[in-house]
Amino acid sequence: MSTVAAADYAPMGFDDSNIKWFPLGDFKHFVFAVLDVDNDRRIVDAVLKYEPSQKIFMHRHIQQTNTLVLQGEHRLYEPDGTLKDVRPVGRYTATPADPDPHTEGGGAEGAIVLYSIRADGDLLFEILDDRLEVVGTLTMQDLNGAFEMQRSA
Repeated sequence: MSTVAAADYAPMGFDDSNIKWFPLGDFKHFVFAVLDVDNDRRIVDAVLKYEPSQKIFMHRHIQQTNTLVLQGEHRLYEPDGTLKDVRPVGRYTATPADPDPHTEGGGAEGAIVLYSIRADGDLLFEILDDRLEVVGTLTMQDLNGAFEMQRSA
């Protein structure tokens, strides 16, 4: 198999105009679309679109979460607001369940990020307050419900 230089192909921008975006409850600074839920293999695929230079709620990932940055710059922050990681377009990250709380969001132009959650249980995310105490959760059932609602919208 031969390799091909990326320079041989024209760069492309990600066109999200065919995605129907939805809010997630009252959470601010992003919209999302659940693309698929495979209940048998416990995989959820979704895309999130972050507002420019904004952070979403504090949370932790309870399950393996793989991401691919499709547009913009994906930024992750420590609980104290310190920038933890900057992920450019094209960065794929496979992250095992992560007990470390963080916030995340888009860079100056926002971001669109594909998430593929590989679950071995029902609990996917814990939502935390400023004292890092759990104030809510997101589960497989929650994302199944969102998927069904989005498909019928």
